[in-house]
Amino acid sequence: MADTSGVAAASSTSPAENDSHLLVAGDSLRFVEHPENLPAGFPLGVKLVAVKNPHEGDKNAIATGGKLFVAYNCLDCHGADGSGAMGPSFQDGRWHFGGSPGEVFESIYQGRPDGMPSWGGRITNDQIWMLTAYVRSLSSKDLSTENFTGKTVERTGH
Repeated sequence: MADTSGVAAASSTSPAENDSHLLVAGDSLRFVEHPENLPAGFPLGVKLVAVKNPHEGDKNAIATGGKLFVAYNCLDCHGADGSGAMGPSFQDGRWHFGGSPGEVFESIYQGRPDGMPSWGGRITNDQIWMLTAYVRSLSSKDLSTENFTGKTVERTGH
């Protein structure tokens, strides 16, 4: 059986608001928590481990992440400054696969369906964390309801 003593120690701290969580099963497998999508039979008594970006809020790392964003051609799909193009925008606060540091890291590392390539194993985890810090820094405010007036509009014809 794998040693999970370090996992128990890490799970005793309270996670911060922007933390992702890893689910740690008895066999020490680790998964980013997606409680809305747990497979049947997944152990419910697992402990949470906080995942923190070592570069979150670090201005130098965010600047390096911006350079990596250009160097790895992320702007070809996500637009200049993450404004969106063929890929989604990072500026509007809406995240297709979650916007926590761990979820953004997972999207970059594993890739996503319909176009997002997997960068895990091609670039270092440290570079992925810097890209994560940069991408998250672009989301300055939630624009999802910016033009919403609150007026109810009746839809007909459907």
